[in-house]
Amino acid sequence: MLRLLPVLAVCAGTFAFAEGPVTVPPGMQVVWLGEVHDNPRHHEIQANVVASLAPSALVFEMLSPEQAARVTSETRADLDALGGVLDWSASGWPDWSLYSPIFAAAPEAAIYGAARAPGEIRRAVTEGAFEVYGEDGARFGLDQPLGEKEAAMREQGQAEAHCDALPVDLLPGMVEAQRLRDADLAAAALEALEETGGPVAVITGTGHVRGDWGAPALLSRAAPDVEQFLLGQVEGDLPDEAPFDLVLTAPSPDRPDPCAAFR
Repeated sequence: MLRLLPVLAVCAGTFAFAEGPVTVPPGMQVVWLGEVHDNPRHHEIQANVVASLAPSALVFEMLSPEQAARVTSETRADLDALGGVLDWSASGWPDWSLYSPIFAAAPEAAIYGAARAPGEIRRAVTEGAFEVYGEDGARFGLDQPLGEKEAAMREQGQAEAHCDALPVDLLPGMVEAQRLRDADLAAAALEALEETGGPVAVITGTGHVRGDWGAPALLSRAAPDVEQFLLGQVEGDLPDEAPFDLVLTAPSPDRPDPCAAFR
């Protein structure tokens, strides 16, 4: 069951790893741990929460099911080598050193991947999430169009995330791709829960962790009795309102201006 609690603000620098304030309530079956992908602090917090939770399964947005199957007791014995087994350096995700501590924090957890082939994500842009996912997508609501207000908000979010450089007529398709990825995350989390008994920790971008329309909302639609906890991690000022159970902020790392190429 998805229950949005009042947002709690934990400002940058207050998280103490020995006794940190991130406490997952008892009985949570799926714990969503959001991130800004290249923020080291976010990954440190994820690893700490995972170590405390001791989940039976970890779901990664960054891994395909085929990659996840390569994570065995033998391959994970050497975390540096595991990055090579996963071909992480060619994946386009930030450095393996940011993610390997999460694997180390739950050495016995089963590993699941929620990533879909890029070609299918592109298909969702032009054909829609439901067409790509298939008939089972109805349990996640993919067969239903978004309401006008939600669609407008999500399209605006996609525009801002892409530096307002996308053609306006492409924005609905970008939202459909996001819906497909949310459904894949929800499905992987449910599969992990059913196969391992939980708790399940999900490592993904904070946008996917939204309780109003992200992956947890889709999971709740398909399995309303599943108890979920949502940790959103952001940079800079804390939002006045946020669709998470807990939201943390951390300083932004030094990074190039992502919008510079569009100017």
